[in-house]
Amino acid sequence: MRRSDREIMDRRAIDDIIRRSRVCRLGLCHGGLPYIVPMCFGYDGAHLYLHAAAQGRKIDILGSNNLACFEFDILHEVTPSDRPCGWGMKYESVVGFGTAELIRDPGSREQALGWIMRQYGVPEEPFSEASLDRTLIIRVTIQEITGKACL
Repeated sequence: MRRSDREIMDRRAIDDIIRRSRVCRLGLCHGGLPYIVPMCFGYDGAHLYLHAAAQGRKIDILGSNNLACFEFDILHEVTPSDRPCGWGMKYESVVGFGTAELIRDPGSREQALGWIMRQYGVPEEPFSEASLDRTLIIRVTIQEITGKACL
C-alpha cells in the first residue's frame, strides 16, 4: 500500500468495516476481461456469502475461473479545499482476494442465507423450500484482506 499511514492492520477493525458495509463489490475475470458486480452479502469472519440466481454471468465465469476479489467502502464524505487539487475524501475501505465456490447443498445454503440476513439486521426465520431451491450461494474463502482509512 502506497500510503502506509492509512493502512488498517487490525483485523477487528477490518471486520468492523465489513459489518458496517451494505454492499460488497465482487470482482471476477473471464478471458482476460474483468467483471465487477455489487452484491448483498453475509460474512462469518472467514468467508463471504453472496446469493445469486442459478444462472447468469457470475456463475458462467466461476465455472472457468474461481479466483475472486472483493471490495467494501463506507463513510463517504468529500472534503473541499481552496486549492483545486487539494480536495479529498473521507472513507474506510477493505479489499481482499479469495477463491469462490458454488454452494448447492440446501443445508449449507440455508446457513449462508442466515449470515446474509444477519448482515442486514433481518430477523431469522425459516426459509421456504422454494426459496432455497431457486437460490444459489457463492462462498468466497478469504485468503488475503487489507483495510484503509482516510479520516
